[in-house]
Amino acid sequence: MQQPFIEALDNRVLVCDGAMGTMLYAKGVFINKSFESLNVTQPDLVGEVHQEYVRAGADIVETNTFGANRIKLGSFGIADKLHAINEQGARIARHAARESAYVAGSIGPLGIRIEPWGKTGIDEAQIYFREQAQALADGGVDLYILETFRDLNEIGAAIDAVRSVSDLPIIAQMTTEEDGSTLDGTPPERFAPDLERRGATLIGVNCSVGPAPMLETIERMAAATKLRLAAQPNAGKPRDVEGRNIYLCSPEYMASYARRFILHNVRVVGGCCGTTPEHIRQIKMAVRAARANGTERPGVSGSERARSARAPAPNIVHGPPVPRERKSRLAHAMTHGRFVVQVELLPPRGYQTELVIERARALKIRGVDAVNIPDGMRAGARISALSLAVLVEQQAGIETVLHYSCRDRNLLGI
Repeated sequence: MQQPFIEALDNRVLVCDGAMGTMLYAKGVFINKSFESLNVTQPDLVGEVHQEYVRAGADIVETNTFGANRIKLGSFGIADKLHAINEQGARIARHAARESAYVAGSIGPLGIRIEPWGKTGIDEAQIYFREQAQALADGGVDLYILETFRDLNEIGAAIDAVRSVSDLPIIAQMTTEEDGSTLDGTPPERFAPDLERRGATLIGVNCSVGPAPMLETIERMAAATKLRLAAQPNAGKPRDVEGRNIYLCSPEYMASYARRFILHNVRVVGGCCGTTPEHIRQIKMAVRAARANGTERPGVSGSERARSARAPAPNIVHGPPVPRERKSRLAHAMTHGRFVVQVELLPPRGYQTELVIERARALKIRGVDAVNIPDGMRAGARISALSLAVLVEQQAGIETVLHYSCRDRNLLGI
């Protein structure tokens, strides 16, 4: 029996899945087709995407129903299939998730402007959201996720509509520009408490921007609300590469920001456009690591975390720095201006290191001060330079200098 969603949030950070549209497009579905209609026409394909995310470690899978409202389905002439598309979407996700993940019923904006910006009234908008929410409930979702909303009035109507048919948890997510404000200029300091007041269980942001600008928005939200937060950034902004839009954020980069999101009361972290199961796999690993080393601290509100982050760091007493000449024999020789000799030894192609170590011993006997071990020789596959350096120092007793190539890593990577 799966733990209730709210209890799970109390115990750990949950990882949401990544992009559905990105994956369906990669599997050959053209963008001029209703992706949501695949729930009834190609359910196995949709289920395959869900399963890939579950295998990657997702704790939450979102139904393929983001645009399955009457307005958007109507543009494809399939509004009459609304209930079937949403209910089947929930059932497909449930089959893939089984007991390994929670199923979140995905509800997106209607695709039209509502009052006071458009002709559609709040009551009419609620009717559209309500019928989608009911169909998802009939399909057996565990919670709802309202995502990629730009208008507070519209997401407010969606929250009220969901609450009228279900008491399941609601994750309410806005989408913002890089400055943290919505398209109409509403800052997180305003929309965060507003979503809290409207009755959302968690609030957050998704889509539009990559991890770095989203982190700044999350920090501002954490200072403005006591609710737990959700963050699902895009894999950066798409770049045009030979006529194709490519998202360039690597899975490792996304994972590094997942660790930072957690420090600001984010309890649900995942990915949006451009993310894949590999992004989610790396995020899951980062979340596990944060839990293991105590970075993940459940039960602390965003405002408390913000105050903690602003608090002055405790005074740390350090011992006196070690003089350079005492750090190593090589450092001593260089400090006193003595001419030193290094000889380069290449890492072997296989895992046999005996010959290299014997050569290092011979060089030491002949007065060589250090062995220079390069990495990435002509892009060939060789044993790790760092691992070899450790073995040489331990078994040959001579100092080593790692010769790093910086063509594929920055200082932080080194």
